[in-house]
Parts: sequence; structure tokens; C-alpha cells
Amino acid sequence: MDDLYHPRILELAADMPHVGRLDAPDGAATKVSRICGSVVTVELKLADGKVCAIAVHPKACALGQAATGVLAMNAVGATPDEIRDAREGLRAMLRDGAPAPAGRFWELRHLVGVRDYPARHASTMLAFDAAVEALDQARAKTSAK
Repeated sequence: MDDLYHPRILELAADMPHVGRLDAPDGAATKVSRICGSVVTVELKLADGKVCAIAVHPKACALGQAATGVLAMNAVGATPDEIRDAREGLRAMLRDGAPAPAGRFWELRHLVGVRDYPARHASTMLAFDAAVEALDQARAKTSAK
């Protein structure tokens, strides 16, 4: 279990930027892990096809908070496709033994040890699942205009 909670995981969980709420986000979503009860809310604003603001509100275990920290540190300036690709890369890393995501979300590699603990996959995925749902809401709002 020590491989799960190494120092960088604890740093990412403890030193998370953009904690709070946004005024009038373009998209917002909350995800809950049915296994452990962790909860992560992600709010986003988009401009020029990229995330221009993010707010996260995690009430999660260290693993969920670490993944949320990676998202929060790197989402501003990211395209929706980059965030979707990071989510799919994280999922593949955990479930299929794929390599860690590269690019701006490269620090997800610190969560590779979670792959050996399937019960912890859901809490580790919460922030990225919420971010993708928030992006879908933002796209729906834009399409409706």
C-alpha cells in the first residue's frame, strides 16, 4: 500500500490549485464514488475552444485528491479533447495496464500504483469523469445558442 501513497501523491493531494467555485460556469458536474463515498465537483469556463477557468471542490481520499490536483494544475489552456484523452488514458492505465498519459497531464503517472487496487479506480477517476461531464454541458449550452 506504500506505493499508493508516495510523497508526490500526498503533495498533489495537499497542494491543489483552483479549489472553490466559479461564478456562472459553462459546465459543472459532481461525481460520487459508490464504493468509498468520495465526491468531486468540477466547474469550467471555456473561451476560444479551451478551458479558461476551472474550480474544483473535492471531498475525496488522497488518490482522488491527487488526480483532482493534476486536473486543476493543468486544465487551464487545455482543449476539451486533451481532457477527454487524459481521462481515457487514465482509465486505460488503471484498467488495462496501458502507459500513463503523456502531455500536460503527465503527472497522472504517479497514480500507476492504483492499477493493482481496482476498488480505488472509481475514486481516482472522479475528477476527470466530472470534467468530461462539465465539458459536455458546456458544449450543449454552446450548441443551444
